[in-house]
Amino acid sequence: MIECGIYFEMSQRPESKFYQKLKQELPELILTRLENWAVLGTPDILAYNKNNKYCTIELKVVRSKKISISPYQIAFAVQHPVNHFFLIAVGSPRSPKLYESKAIHDLLSLGTETPNALACDWNDIRLCLYGL
Repeated sequence: MIECGIYFEMSQRPESKFYQKLKQELPELILTRLENWAVLGTPDILAYNKNNKYCTIELKVVRSKKISISPYQIAFAVQHPVNHFFLIAVGSPRSPKLYESKAIHDLLSLGTETPNALACDWNDIRLCLYGL
């Protein structure tokens, strides 16, 4: 028999686990998980920091170089160039990389090899998002 907490951990999708890690690593952000099937392209997270600034974050967990981004997510990124980010978990163990939405075209063509990430570890991500 599997204990309830262990079963939940095993049944979580990689993106859900990544979201839990994000909450653990950035406790001073107020995170709202947006599960919206009605409006395609809506980011995964609405975040609010202590400076009273909002941002949106699209979570992506990738196993290869290619990052799967839907046409609706692309449109959202193009239409919202300020304070919209892609947080990408790369490899195993999952190393986070934070990109501004204006990097969308590079993310599509270069995938995980896209240069100029805003941050490449949890400490730098924290500084970036807390400092908005």
